[in-house]
Amino acid sequence: MILVTGATGNIGSALVAELAGHGGAEGVRALARDPGRAAFPDGVQAVAADLADPASLQDALRGVRALFLIPQLGPDREVLGAARQAGVEQVVLVSSMTAETHPHLGPARENLAVERLVKDSGLAWTILRPTQFASNARWWAGEIREGRPVRVPYPDTGLPTIHPADIASVARAALTEPGHRGRTYALTGPERMSPRRQVAALSAVLGRTVPLAGIDRAEAHRGLAALMGDETADAVLDVTGGDVNEALLRVRDTVEQVTGRAARTFGQWAAEHAAEFRPSAAA
Repeated sequence: MILVTGATGNIGSALVAELAGHGGAEGVRALARDPGRAAFPDGVQAVAADLADPASLQDALRGVRALFLIPQLGPDREVLGAARQAGVEQVVLVSSMTAETHPHLGPARENLAVERLVKDSGLAWTILRPTQFASNARWWAGEIREGRPVRVPYPDTGLPTIHPADIASVARAALTEPGHRGRTYALTGPERMSPRRQVAALSAVLGRTVPLAGIDRAEAHRGLAALMGDETADAVLDVTGGDVNEALLRVRDTVEQVTGRAARTFGQWAAEHAAEFRPSAAA
């Protein structure tokens, strides 16, 4: 049995579907705080639990051999301890590319701390370090639906943005195939995609021009800090243009090497999610 945490999220939902299609839904258990509101493939076991309350995981972990873990949704040390006590053998962790490229930043330090917990857990492990998600474009959905310009700093800095379903595909391989234990995988998309190029891709699938306006770092910081605090806002701005480096910008072929299939493009993600950017999506 494989337990997927974050099963309704960008990666987890894609992973549940891929696991169900690859090896059969009966071997997949999807964890959600309110599974009654989630839609999973037929046969997938939906279980109610909350990572913030490790004691609630007892039933969810029963009979599980492998755990897909989205970190920092609860006390990770206790979650890993509960998994080990339940007899779980393997954990696949989603970390961040910034653990390699910007280890001095606060969010990266937090991810590195969880990586250390996983390595010291006594479980077999695989660590996934994805770069910027294609789904981060949802931050612009309100402006695009309302016909307002997308306002971004560093509009021409391109990161090799990754489709969350590709993270799920690598996770599926790590959970079900040999040869991935003890490995740390840096994951990117197939090309660098600046905000300007992402907006152009969204314009193409929407059939209209989406305007874009560059803003300075101070203005961007004010908006981000209101949502996530000063330290995280600064970190986001550094890794999206303010302090990029070669390692962060590098396109890697890990997705293809692990899965045997080329990484999906941002344009594919935009086409799949175009409805979220149309006015009717706000209704």
